[in-house]
Amino acid sequence: MSAHDIKLEVCVDSIKSAFAAEEGGAARIELCAALQEGGLTPTTGTLKTLKELPFTLPIHCMLRPRRGTDFVYSEEEMQAVQTDMDLLRTHGADGFVFGALTPERTIDVDKCRRVMERSCGLPVTFHRAFDLTDPKLMHENVQLLKELGFKRVLSSGFRATAAEGVDSLAQLIAKHHRDIIIMPGAGIKVANLEEILTFSRCQEFHASALDTASEDYSAPTTTRMECDVTMGKQDIDPYYGTNVYVVRKMVAIASAMSCR
Repeated sequence: MSAHDIKLEVCVDSIKSAFAAEEGGAARIELCAALQEGGLTPTTGTLKTLKELPFTLPIHCMLRPRRGTDFVYSEEEMQAVQTDMDLLRTHGADGFVFGALTPERTIDVDKCRRVMERSCGLPVTFHRAFDLTDPKLMHENVQLLKELGFKRVLSSGFRATAAEGVDSLAQLIAKHHRDIIIMPGAGIKVANLEEILTFSRCQEFHASALDTASEDYSAPTTTRMECDVTMGKQDIDPYYGTNVYVVRKMVAIASAMSCR
């Protein structure tokens, strides 16, 4: 592995998690709402608050107006995306994360181009909608995204987790690393990080670094009220946020791998 800093982007959906990512040594955050839904567009209030507090990391904001794995957006949904972009950019967004597909699971060039034009030069990442496209066309699709102006592609290598898709990730990184950043993400943990970094040879990776039992941190971030009322299906499970110690472990592993 070449001597370069391997950067960790942490996806967060709360102010508390954002500060945990910063304290642990992350290079950047992807700010979302509702990570349990895969990450939705964050509120401008959350972004504005972070920008007004002594928070130093770059903040890239998710642009995803609803849950669902189709990423096929109506004109009305695109209007909402573009309005959110304007509001988030006004309140200090340092970049955006977006992906749109056609019903045939190809990259929706028109909608992507509209987002790129609206970004006003801020960097945009194409998210894991990429993993729903045809793996046989992965190199052509990365080239298309580069031509559209995307700076990064977040991918699990067409599998459920980056660990499972590391072969495809390695191929993409080997071919395109000089032109665009291929960023492994999905299911990356302390336990599998070194293997993913070794085989993918990535420059950046993406993780939530949550407080979960699999990382030996089992305390939920919020307290569950003992009552019969829930605000939705996900309230049945405890809410876990980013854990500073998990971030710190990941950064230490990446730093050690950078020197190899």
